[in-house]
Amino acid sequence: MPPSAIIGLRGDKTESIVTKLCTKARLTPTAICWTATSELYVGCEEGFLLLVDPESLSVSVLFNPTSVDALPELRQSNFQALALNKNGLIAVGKENVMHCLQIKGTQICITQTWQLEGPVTTVMYSPDYETLLLSSNMGQIYMLNPTQSEKTVKVLDVLSGNFVAAALLKSDKNICVSVRESGELQLWSADGFCLSSLSLQAEVTSLACCPIAQYAAIGTASGNVLFIDLNSEQQPRLVHQVHLYHRPVDHLVFDQEGHYLLTGASDSHIYVLNAKPSKRFSVIGYTVAPGPVLSLSTQCIRDLEQVNVLALCTGQEGKNHDGSLLTLLTLPARDLEGPDCVDRHGCLYNHMLKVSKYEVPHPLKSCVLGVSEVFAYCHRRKTLQRFQLPQDTDSLSSHQVAQLKPEQEVKGHPLGPASLVLSPHQLWLASVGHDGLLHIRETVSMEQYIELQCHSYRLGGVRSVSFSADSQTLLTAGCNDGSLVCINLRIKGLDASKVNKVTQYSQSMAFLKKIFSRENPVLIDLPEWGQESPEKPEENEVIVTATVDVTEEDESYNSLLLASPSLPTWLESRQEMIVQEDHKQYSETKKNLRKTMKEMRDIIQEMIRENEKAPENERLELQEFNLDVEEQKRLDAMVEQEVTRVRNEIELEILEKFYLRDVFKRECWDSMKVKGRAVKAFHSEHEVKNYPLKERTEKDLGDLRRVANMRMLEKAACTQITKEKSSNTTSVKEQEPREQGHEAESVAVTGSYSTQLGCSNPYLYNQFSLQTTEQKINQIILLQDTVYRVKTAFNAEFDAVHRQKVQEHSRIRDRNKQIREIMAELEMNEKLWEPNLDNSEWPERLFTVDDSEIKAEKYLDPEQKIEVEMKLAEQRRLAAKGDDSREKALDDMMDGVLEVKKEGFLKVEIPPPEFVLTKPDIQWSEEEKKVYKEYEKKSKELSAEKEKYKKSLETEMKKLQVSTKDATEKFDETLKKLFEKKIICEMAIYQEELKITYLVYSVHMEEVMRNREVELKLKLEKMLAYKDEIEEEVKKHEREVDLFHETYDSILAEDKVLDKEFRKEFFDVPRHVVDHLYKLFRRRPRVQKMRTQTDNNQNPFKQQSLCGSLAPDQLGNMLMAMEELDAQKNMPEGLNPMIWERFCLVRRTKVESEQKVRVKALALAEMQSFLQKRRDEDKDAQQEIKNLTDQLESLHKDKYRFLRDIMVQVLLKQGQVEVSHTDFTPDYSDSLLLHRTVVEDLNRTIRVGLHHHTHIDSYCNT
Repeated sequence: MPPSAIIGLRGDKTESIVTKLCTKARLTPTAICWTATSELYVGCEEGFLLLVDPESLSVSVLFNPTSVDALPELRQSNFQALALNKNGLIAVGKENVMHCLQIKGTQICITQTWQLEGPVTTVMYSPDYETLLLSSNMGQIYMLNPTQSEKTVKVLDVLSGNFVAAALLKSDKNICVSVRESGELQLWSADGFCLSSLSLQAEVTSLACCPIAQYAAIGTASGNVLFIDLNSEQQPRLVHQVHLYHRPVDHLVFDQEGHYLLTGASDSHIYVLNAKPSKRFSVIGYTVAPGPVLSLSTQCIRDLEQVNVLALCTGQEGKNHDGSLLTLLTLPARDLEGPDCVDRHGCLYNHMLKVSKYEVPHPLKSCVLGVSEVFAYCHRRKTLQRFQLPQDTDSLSSHQVAQLKPEQEVKGHPLGPASLVLSPHQLWLASVGHDGLLHIRETVSMEQYIELQCHSYRLGGVRSVSFSADSQTLLTAGCNDGSLVCINLRIKGLDASKVNKVTQYSQSMAFLKKIFSRENPVLIDLPEWGQESPEKPEENEVIVTATVDVTEEDESYNSLLLASPSLPTWLESRQEMIVQEDHKQYSETKKNLRKTMKEMRDIIQEMIRENEKAPENERLELQEFNLDVEEQKRLDAMVEQEVTRVRNEIELEILEKFYLRDVFKRECWDSMKVKGRAVKAFHSEHEVKNYPLKERTEKDLGDLRRVANMRMLEKAACTQITKEKSSNTTSVKEQEPREQGHEAESVAVTGSYSTQLGCSNPYLYNQFSLQTTEQKINQIILLQDTVYRVKTAFNAEFDAVHRQKVQEHSRIRDRNKQIREIMAELEMNEKLWEPNLDNSEWPERLFTVDDSEIKAEKYLDPEQKIEVEMKLAEQRRLAAKGDDSREKALDDMMDGVLEVKKEGFLKVEIPPPEFVLTKPDIQWSEEEKKVYKEYEKKSKELSAEKEKYKKSLETEMKKLQVSTKDATEKFDETLKKLFEKKIICEMAIYQEELKITYLVYSVHMEEVMRNREVELKLKLEKMLAYKDEIEEEVKKHEREVDLFHETYDSILAEDKVLDKEFRKEFFDVPRHVVDHLYKLFRRRPRVQKMRTQTDNNQNPFKQQSLCGSLAPDQLGNMLMAMEELDAQKNMPEGLNPMIWERFCLVRRTKVESEQKVRVKALALAEMQSFLQKRRDEDKDAQQEIKNLTDQLESLHKDKYRFLRDIMVQVLLKQGQVEVSHTDFTPDYSDSLLLHRTVVEDLNRTIRVGLHHHTHIDSYCNT
């Protein structure tokens, strides 16, 4: 059966779904191209090359890199691009190698190989199939002519990648600078032409242009700030760098007059650098913001000679998305250098840096500082907000936080977040967001003035925006579109006040040109970074870079740009310098302190040793020698904290184990109706286990009741029918139904020992009567109940034996106790055999942990220790008080007549008379002799009594031991019988489960056949419908061909008429002339076919012309050639020119007629070919219908045979199997099942024949 029938899927796409489900591994296509036979070559990332037929959807593997015979050149490469030419398949791999593959069937060989300059992702041929065009995703395009050269020619090299930031230079030239994610810096002209580029070999994160010199500051992901000299438009260069962070530099900003460069990152440090090249971009100092910096902006106030810096902070470490804390830093515009401004570590003093903190009600995404006001964007509310800063901030301390509320709030970008930029003259506010829109508003009214769609929101919108120095030009950089947009503002209708503000700003910024003329020459004179000679560092600057040699077009400073996290930052270097200075300054003091501490330690250790030797009453506690009590307390608290942590971890671990124990117990123990246990023999290794059983669910019981009720009704109906039949038969025949019914009843359970065990379900079907699926499912339910009954019956016997084992074990302990008492009386020391119940026999003990199982010492807290001590004291008190209380109470109760046991009888001795020990024998008196004789008599009597008592004890002990041995052996016999019963139960269970397996397989096969039948019927219906369509099309095309054939016949007849009417046309011409003209009439010029391409064309997709497509060209060529034959020079001598012209006209008519016949003949051939193709399709459809019909009929036969050939399980005893077998499992495939009476009758006949044969032989011998 196909997998679709087994799974049960139906529909048109069954096979494709099954194919996908059965596919274990998936491939990732990376390249594709058409073949000349309309198939597809598919290259995969895993290195496979496939051939796909789009019509049949079949896939064949042309190249498998995992096979043993795979080409080594292609095994380690994948197929990045594919192209096809006449010589083979062009394949580009990931190793910058291109191969020409010759494919013949499934064999692949490499005919040519090219080494490429870089990675290639796309390859395609020119229209003439002579030149290859290759391109990469890095922006390079190459050309290759395989027939002329093996080297690629670079056609275009355009840097690609997304822009991180872009800004306009603060100069008269309209030039902008941009940086990409890959670290490529580029200079662009106003018309979009790339002037130059510089590879920084580092991941770039931020960019800012200086207003007083022609350079740009660039922040990197490694924490460096790079200073790039841009005076040479064709060759920008790196002149300085400083390492400030161990994380990316997120923000770089210059103040409007170029005093400072400020940096910000997520570690809350804000560094202040001198922006003047004459100061060598020195780091002035730093301050710490109250959280990670999200936005940084400046505002220079010339009248107050101040530079205000606004930082938007999150206020909490780890929350780097939105911030609600504004920190305003006020710096002096001058005199911010020297030891009076920063401390030794480089932190700015509070008297030089004024800090004001403000909190806003809603978290902000970005903000920009204006003159005494703040513009911000709230992403949560999708609005632009304006806040007014308080004028009087002297009363606020640096730790106090003032609350700000928005003075004005307008609708912002619909798709945020957005970033804000303020124009240099403070009149316009620009905002950009992920929606790709640029909004320009007036700062006074916050009304939207301009809206432009600069970039697509589908590609992330706008990443950055910047103004030019005159505020008339804006530059935006897209997030993921790799584009820059330059916008020139031509705003009309400005009132006089705004024009005056713009004019005043231009005049006020004129002094920057003086600073520019002073600082820019210094910048030009700075050497390129890495080529400068080492100089003595300034007091406030730390230089930790080495001098390296630099060559042209070499990565001279690449190693310096990639700042490793192990390299120290400016702050770390400064702190290291301070540590070295302190070490030099206080080294002698430290040395003296260490020496003093060592002497004190030696003295204290000597005192401790003397204290240990002192008497106990004079000995001091070790704690009194502790000189640093506070440190000791701190250490104790630390230890206690660690102990608490470890204790909590242990408690959590214990809690986890408790939970797992409860889960396991609930799933594997509590859910079991009958717990699994075992019984072991006393004198052998025999062991019998019971059947663990779960409680049957309500669904199972409901199904069982339903089937039992159904079977009960069926049996009642059968019984009624049997009674009705038996009433119409004789008494002799009355017994036949009973016998048949009894036989049927026995057959119903044939194949299992469950009937012998008395556990068979009375409602089981006869194995020969299982016809329908419902009956088989019901039989499965009844067989499962039979298995449950067998297990339950055995468990009942097992429980009885287990109780017997427990009772016998208790009796053995009692007997052993008596034997030990006897052995103690007899003073014997022998080891008694005493069995124990292990965990398999008593599994409940596994849930109880004895103290003996715990090897580690039990931990007791102080309260538990006190409780244990109290219990021990109480036990000792009771023991001392009540030693003989029990004996005294019994003696008082029995009035002193309590009978004494004979436990110490064997130890009783009669003491000899006193004179025996004091006098010799000759000095005894008669009375003493009589006393001694009495003593001897009593001693003999006591010895005899002892011997008698001892023998009775030994007899009693042997009797107890024999009783124990007989009881245990008897129990072992019982267990042996239980084990035999277990084997029979196992056989019965396996037999019933084998029946269930057969029935499940039968039900499954019926379902599979049913699904297959539905699938074949569906395919047959579709194929019949398709055949009807094909037949209609064939009939239609036959009519069209017949009509066209009639047209062709008529044209052909007309052509023949022209040939026959030739002589009639020239009846007025002599016969010999007519014969000569007829020869010329039959003559045709030789016309060569026009070739559209040369034979060496590399195009594999060269199309062959259709049958009638060249007819117009051939007719034209023929007519052009006929003009030569119609020339006067070819006219026979003496022929009238009028007749010649008439002859040429008739010949042209004949040529055109022949051409029409030829065209019609070709068209007729095409139509007949198409008709034959449709007839073949109709024939294929008929064959497919026949195949489906045959498959359906075969399926019906298999289904009918499967339903009739019922699988019956039969138990055969030894002697009933007459099949020879040599294997472990006999093969019964060619065997027959016969009734026993048939075999017995045959044997009886054979014996009679042998008896007659013996008599005949004896008669002949006589």
